[in-house]
Amino acid sequence: MKKRILAALMTTAMIAAMVTGCGDSSNEASTATDTKEETADTGETTPGEAGTEAAASGMYDGKVLLGQASWIGYAPLYLADKKGFFDDHGADVDVEFFESKTDSKSALAAGKIQGMSTTVDTHVMSEASGMDLSVVLALDTSDGGDGVSAKSDIQDVKSLAGHTVALDTSGGASYFWFQYLLQQEGMTLDDVQVVNMSSGDAGAAFVAGEVDAAVTWEPWLSKAKEAENGSVLVDSSSTPGVIVDALAMDKEFAKEYPDTVKAIISGWYDALAYMESNPDDAYKIMMEYTGDETPEALQESMKEVSFYDKAGNEEYFNGEIQDIASKAGDLWVEMGLIDAKPDIDAMIDGEYLTGLE
Repeated sequence: MKKRILAALMTTAMIAAMVTGCGDSSNEASTATDTKEETADTGETTPGEAGTEAAASGMYDGKVLLGQASWIGYAPLYLADKKGFFDDHGADVDVEFFESKTDSKSALAAGKIQGMSTTVDTHVMSEASGMDLSVVLALDTSDGGDGVSAKSDIQDVKSLAGHTVALDTSGGASYFWFQYLLQQEGMTLDDVQVVNMSSGDAGAAFVAGEVDAAVTWEPWLSKAKEAENGSVLVDSSSTPGVIVDALAMDKEFAKEYPDTVKAIISGWYDALAYMESNPDDAYKIMMEYTGDETPEALQESMKEVSFYDKAGNEEYFNGEIQDIASKAGDLWVEMGLIDAKPDIDAMIDGEYLTGLE
């Protein structure tokens, strides 16, 4: 299905005037006390102390914390925070760093944060583990950053049959995506010889000639092309909408404060628009988040993702995200990683995408 997605890449000419910067991407996640907000008149408020007037209007009268890793696909959320785009829509939002998915899931379950960004398949696993989530916004889709490196005599996915394939089988986007590729060809993991290792180690193993193929990501895909008898068999640009990062909110919070959720979504759209209209300033700010040393480095990284704007979200939530989430649920059950597939229709909630300017 054709996506209406906003390309993340800006031209070199547009970013040439940027100031070089380097951010700290190792910030520690906040504790529960970070959910308090100082106000001019009343001191501090916590999620449970929001004013009744704000609650009645659907807008949360307190600070909303969104947890995420320092992945480039989440950078526009940081931009929206720093430029005040969330504030423009009436929401006080801070982005908190969690390099570990386990830590962000634990923080959301404990009520220390109100939302988190990760892949759709991971949200499915979290929901199945007992968390109560509302996936409200698609952020980005992998657009070439993930791939399968293979020996040059392996011409297509079907040709992987019988060959050794390095693959992280612990779950996650790489495992889910490779299973998706196999299913499209009527194949299963039983048709290949899986060698279990992390995605980074998989790429290194292929370059070293230890396996016939590897499910990996950059920079190992580029290194595979440079290796003797190496190639990239397929990358994620051929499957837009499969490896997708999305924002999920605590379901109870979202139901009680729908206007706050919509303000967050609107702030995201504003950030994407600002990246187009003011790329110099936008990329300078996002470099603080990504830790890239030069504008050119950030530009190169951004080639690997495409962002979902308003039109892209409306299209993606019209059945496709539900389909991907359902496939992920089936796979995790088959693997034994979850006991039962969660209610996908209840978890994927496009209600908050409506009524936005």
